[in-house]
Amino acid sequence: MKRKASAVWHGDFKTGKGSISSDSGVLKDTQYSFSTRFENGIGTNPEELIAAAHSGCFAMAFSAELGKAGFTPSAIHVTATVTLDKTDAGFTVTESHLDMTAKIPGIDQAKFTAIANGAKAGCPISRLLNAKVTLDAKLEA
Repeated sequence: MKRKASAVWHGDFKTGKGSISSDSGVLKDTQYSFSTRFENGIGTNPEELIAAAHSGCFAMAFSAELGKAGFTPSAIHVTATVTLDKTDAGFTVTESHLDMTAKIPGIDQAKFTAIANGAKAGCPISRLLNAKVTLDAKLEA
């Protein structure tokens, strides 16, 4: 399976502008620029898109692992926070932190934690990132 997205950039690094599009059409000429990446401009940025991908991937991986263990979640809410730091090698994504709350009938805390940690390690986007991946998981009553 292969998925594609594309980017177009015009101009220099600080004053130029670009757009990102995906084959699915969900992103179509979505604006990005220096200000959307390093300041608070309107548009998206690569790190935000990685955070979206990681939160979505983890939620699906967690749901799949719950199903294998015989549990069906009522709700899973995940937020990924991707950290971009300036290192000796240049700007680097150093961490993706997952915050998850989930409502899962019939599961105990130990099983919940074990399945969440397994999903964190097994999520394809977690494995893609050459960064520290952390998780705070909360089971709702």
